[in-house]
Amino acid sequence: MAVELDKYDMNILRALARDGRMSWRNLADDIGLSLTPTLRRVRRLESEGYIEGYSAHLDEKRLVGAMSAFVSVTLERQVEEVLARFESRVADLPEVMSCFLMSGGADYTLRVVVRDLDHYQQLLSKLTRIQGVAHIQSSFALKSVIRRRAPIL
Repeated sequence: MAVELDKYDMNILRALARDGRMSWRNLADDIGLSLTPTLRRVRRLESEGYIEGYSAHLDEKRLVGAMSAFVSVTLERQVEEVLARFESRVADLPEVMSCFLMSGGADYTLRVVVRDLDHYQQLLSKLTRIQGVAHIQSSFALKSVIRRRAPIL
């Protein structure tokens, strides 16, 4: 049974969203609890799925000279079998950073990262070969204005 989040839990989540590498001691000091109750709360937040994991935030552009694109995909039919097939196939594409099932015009919106236009063309070719894809429309990001890693709680 999930426990309702209190102010200490929320402060833990805020602090770890800001700096997932902070020491447990600094986290405890930051939220105003001693070390043992802080660790107990962190472990509970992890086991209940509020904290999915810890990772390094990489600068995509510095790593690969990357271009970001948002790809809207419309399927021939929005039925479970077609949705599941599409989701399974895009999950295998390392260029796909995120994939959202959408309301509105397109069925899915993908955020993809590619090295250049040739790389994008190769990815587009893979996407168009997925059975059930009817239409693809792409928009390239010119500039990243806001990039938050976690929601503001």
